[in-house]
Amino acid sequence: MTNYFGSCLCGNAKFELQGEFEGFYLCHCQHCQKDTGSAHAANLFSREAKLTWLVGSDYVTTFTLPGTRHMKSFCTCCGSALPTSNAGGLLVIPAGSLDTKVSITPTAHIFTSSKAVWDKDLGDVPEFKGLPE
Repeated sequence: MTNYFGSCLCGNAKFELQGEFEGFYLCHCQHCQKDTGSAHAANLFSREAKLTWLVGSDYVTTFTLPGTRHMKSFCTCCGSALPTSNAGGLLVIPAGSLDTKVSITPTAHIFTSSKAVWDKDLGDVPEFKGLPE
């Protein structure tokens, strides 16, 4: 069994995951665009992994969009996305919340019918190792 560790940006909430991931999806739905402020969410999924809050569980809150199954847990101090469990027992882990490196690569892009219009040909966009001068 593999152990993964993660935290929010401010470090108030820290967690451990024990287990493996069954999928890694880049979700382009409009809900994920809104709650990430980006083109897509990058989430790992597991039905078997166990989530343990090491510190700061009192900083974690969960928002469920009324009338949908869309949920997001986040730190009430810094707003960082954090793992959440849905009613079906599926654990959703924002990939960027992990401090431990994962070797799994994305399984698929999903909800691409909602893809942001500017999210295309990104391989042609210049890259910088830091903030451009």
